[in-house]
Amino acid sequence: MQFGSDPSQVAEVVGAARRAASNRPLWVKLSPLVTDIGLIARSAEEAGADALTVANTYPAMAIDFRSGKSRLGNPTGGLSGPAIKPITLKLVWETKKAVKTPVIGLGGIETVEDVLDYLAVGASAVQVGTASFTDPRVSERLVGTLTKVLFESKVFTVNEIRDKFLAENG
Repeated sequence: MQFGSDPSQVAEVVGAARRAASNRPLWVKLSPLVTDIGLIARSAEEAGADALTVANTYPAMAIDFRSGKSRLGNPTGGLSGPAIKPITLKLVWETKKAVKTPVIGLGGIETVEDVLDYLAVGASAVQVGTASFTDPRVSERLVGTLTKVLFESKVFTVNEIRDKFLAENG
């Protein structure tokens, strides 16, 4: 059943999950394919979500015109990786403007700069996915270079990054 685009259905499902796991953290993954992600995020928050994860893969298609075959193995599939980062950054920003709940951003994170972009728009944390397929130690590399990039940028806290973004973009 598709429930992620209907605020009342999101509230119903999240509420049921909250009641079933009353003493456990409840993170809700929001669909990126909605008209107003802020509305969906508020429904999840009000129903008991402890954190919100934004976003998921995007329906897509990739073909090889020479062979006529899909590059995904199936005719269609989920698009992830660097191509979705600009779309998902916007969704994280819109979500964070709508809720107080922590937001976890994911999509296209391969570099420390990608991590910092997500933190700038309001993510409390990030998740690395697709990049792990080509480099299983990417998360270690990101953590290892984060301090260096912040120091070189003369930035010492995440709040400085967020404040700078908000000053420029409200």
